[in-house]
Amino acid sequence: MKKLKLGVIGTGRIGKVHIATLVQNVPQAEVVAVADLNIEGATEVAKGFGIETVYSNYKDVINHPEVEAIVICSPTDTHAQYIVEAARAGKHIFCEKPVDLSLEVIRGALEAVQKAGVKLMVGFNRRFDPNFLKIKQLVVEGKIGDPHILKITSRDPAPPPAEYSAVSGGMFMDMTIHDFDMARYIVGSEVTEVYVNASVLVDPEIGKVGDVDTAIITLSFANGAMGVIDNSRKAVYGYDQRVEIFGSKGMACADNNFPENHRYFASDGVHGSLPLNFFMDRYLEAYANEMKIFCEAVVNGLSLPVSGDDGLKSVAIALAAKKSNAEHRPVKLSEIL
Repeated sequence: MKKLKLGVIGTGRIGKVHIATLVQNVPQAEVVAVADLNIEGATEVAKGFGIETVYSNYKDVINHPEVEAIVICSPTDTHAQYIVEAARAGKHIFCEKPVDLSLEVIRGALEAVQKAGVKLMVGFNRRFDPNFLKIKQLVVEGKIGDPHILKITSRDPAPPPAEYSAVSGGMFMDMTIHDFDMARYIVGSEVTEVYVNASVLVDPEIGKVGDVDTAIITLSFANGAMGVIDNSRKAVYGYDQRVEIFGSKGMACADNNFPENHRYFASDGVHGSLPLNFFMDRYLEAYANEMKIFCEAVVNGLSLPVSGDDGLKSVAIALAAKKSNAEHRPVKLSEIL
């Protein structure tokens, strides 16, 4: 088996997840170098996974002669720049979402990728979750009939620091963007209009930096279907991730994942485990699946299931959501794109 040699930029929380996944669960991958401004932290992560080459400068990973593909796990405001530089160096690219907060900047990055003739995959890992893959399969096979109503529940176990919300692009860009991608993916049609009702009900500090932490989002699709996303930054019972699609022939839904499946029945009620606590646990298999597919596509010259254009369209929906929340009205995607 030919192995794909990768370099990882960013060894923070999501960087660690991808490094662990590549080293432990993707046989066709070999991580040969990592980089992070926090060289001490990067060195510790690298040591834990047997990676010998560690840099503080991301350019050293991009220019490493053995590296064939770059995995970008750095802060959002660096993604597009690193994509452009990696593309110009002839390296294939896996980039965490979002590509950028600006459609113009994203288009520039995608143009560089196209010009260089390299592959770019954006990290919408939920597409590769076995539960959601089955839902998608039922839709594609026509078992649901014509999609009518999509419902997505996505609630985090705890809010991020307000400082993070201030630089991440806000909830719609760093959290709901996964749900926007899932909506397009499951329904199989483009979003044409967004209407948001949002508030600050969890952490007043998030509101002080101009963000929200609770939202109901209504979507309209080109095929006539409708969708509802409900988001919260804090579900006291854990990471709440559910999807339902209703159509002319039936309905399919995916519930939360739990650490085990027992139920205890007693006189004071029925008791069971809370959902898996956060994305590192809930989507462990999804992360492995997406990285396997990325590596296989690069090694074997196959097409990618998630493109840069998917990344652009999800950001466009997020921008429409922000505009809707700010102006208290429905926003058509044609106003954004």
